[in-house]
Amino acid sequence: MSPDHVQSAERSATGADAARHRAEAPFLELLARGVAADAYEQPVLRARAEGQPPERIADLEHAKLLALRVRAELEGRRRREAELSALFETAHDLAGLRDLDAVLQAIVHRARSLLGTDVAYLSLHDRARGDTYMRVTEGSVAARFQQLRLGMGEGLGGLVAQTARPYVTEDYFHDERFQHTTAIDAGVHDEGLVAILGVPLMLDADVIGVLFAADRRARVFEREQIALLGSFAALAAAAIDTANLLTETRSALAGLERANEIIRDRSGVIERASEVHDRLAELVLRGGGVHDVAAAVSEVLDGAVEFAEADSAPAEALEASRADGHAVRHRDDWIAAVAAGGELLGALVLRGHPGLDPVDQRTLERAAMVTSLLLLARRSAAEAEQRVRGELLDDLLDARHHDRRLLRARAARLQADLDAVHVVLAARLDGPAGDAEQEAAARRRLWAAASHLAATGQGLASARDGGTVLLLPLPPGRTATDLARRTSRQLGTALHEPVTVGASAPVRPFNQQPDAMAAAYAEGSRCLDALRLLGRSGDGAAAEDFGFLGLLLAGDRDIAGFVDRTIGQVVRYDGRRGTELLRTLEAYFACGMSPARTKDDLHIHVNTVAQRLERIGRLLGDDWHHPERVLEIQLALRLHRLSSSGPRRP
Repeated sequence: MSPDHVQSAERSATGADAARHRAEAPFLELLARGVAADAYEQPVLRARAEGQPPERIADLEHAKLLALRVRAELEGRRRREAELSALFETAHDLAGLRDLDAVLQAIVHRARSLLGTDVAYLSLHDRARGDTYMRVTEGSVAARFQQLRLGMGEGLGGLVAQTARPYVTEDYFHDERFQHTTAIDAGVHDEGLVAILGVPLMLDADVIGVLFAADRRARVFEREQIALLGSFAALAAAAIDTANLLTETRSALAGLERANEIIRDRSGVIERASEVHDRLAELVLRGGGVHDVAAAVSEVLDGAVEFAEADSAPAEALEASRADGHAVRHRDDWIAAVAAGGELLGALVLRGHPGLDPVDQRTLERAAMVTSLLLLARRSAAEAEQRVRGELLDDLLDARHHDRRLLRARAARLQADLDAVHVVLAARLDGPAGDAEQEAAARRRLWAAASHLAATGQGLASARDGGTVLLLPLPPGRTATDLARRTSRQLGTALHEPVTVGASAPVRPFNQQPDAMAAAYAEGSRCLDALRLLGRSGDGAAAEDFGFLGLLLAGDRDIAGFVDRTIGQVVRYDGRRGTELLRTLEAYFACGMSPARTKDDLHIHVNTVAQRLERIGRLLGDDWHHPERVLEIQLALRLHRLSSSGPRRP
């Protein structure tokens, strides 16, 4: 290509980059201002109205889509942060409970705010009258609705109370799953409600009330919103339960003057419970972990409390605790299940403490509930980070269609150094085949384990092509094969199943061509397929590990590397000692591996041939006579002869 053509191409590329940057500028300003999504159409509409070229409009459309994706991600993070903050604030209110009405009002207010509904309200069971009444409302404007009393089994709340399960209706007046009454329908009509979500307030196995979120228009409530309202309902039930305990204690203090010593003891226990509530809330707010919670409860209960995984706790006691919702005694220990939404996450175990006061027992149970909130919060954060890392790796594998500057900025936020030497690894489980659901679950487990491994090693991981792809930094002094085998072992240990890993040659993601990452992934996938075809499932390898077959698998056809790995020791020995081992080896193969014919071809004594072959064996290894090694050595000799630039020795 002529210099003029090169300069022209460079000017075109520079102009295209400048055009893209100009297209991104208005959307970056919109992101900074935090405007509504509709405003992102304005730069495109303005460009069309001004009659700008199609290329300019296409750049604006592309920049708009990227900006909307960033905006959606930011909004999702802000929403998750707001939800966790509200739960933590409510837990703090509960720990320092002084006014039950204020705590319940705060819970209803936060539920309405986070779910974005028109109305939120909480009804409680009146045991004396055998019905339920409105305890707290937020956003209600109709007096008749605020004064409603519901008989047991009536309305949506009656259905929730009867089944102890959340229910949602998109259109209240046309839903026949629950019993309609004139009084309830009139109140709902006055309020103008259409879509209603109700979740039960559970105390032990009893439903003590219902927490509602409602809209004055048709609406579909997402699963995450139902789970969030359920978390608020659990905190509301805990607040009511704590208030009941405090009321019982105050009544005992007022009515049992002859039991002052017992009352003082009970007050001490309650103070310890309040102390642990405050400490747990403080731990949650400052980002403490599960083991911090266990340590805090250990001090308060004067015993050894530890967190146990679900598979290491006593199964029968753990299941009983989950089913009953209470801590369960197991020999000299107490087991409190850590569960959320029916999922068993583990247990808090109080060791060697057979005699446990009921309030201390409840303290252990509250600590288990806080532990479940912490685990769910950490899991949500980890899953969000894993998704972000996976999306970055997907974009790196398709780097041609993405702005490298934005990719570099995203990698820096994730502490991934794309200027360092990396290896692209393709991983796949090799356990027994199952049905489609089992295979999908296995792929999810592989992705989760690979994401954790990548995050701890400043790498990236993503699910791809029925397996998982990883981008890991290559430690100094190690090879791609070393990294592949280590990754195979680590993933196999984590999943208790064999994992096969194929690796690419080392790459620098930002010092290569745009398609280099995709080519590296293709090379790693070829090595993975080769391992499985050669019966080496559960192993890890790169192209360099396959001998001459590696020349076919590698993306860059590293002939010099193959020659060096195969006969490099012999070449270097000849160079240092001035010997003719390489020439002897060529003659030996040319003479059908016959020492007698070789000595005639070289005009040397047969003992000299034997001595040279013995030296070659020490340099190449005892297995150099094996058929597969012979084929590799002969191929390396030919390639060395073809690529040699110096004169051969006579």
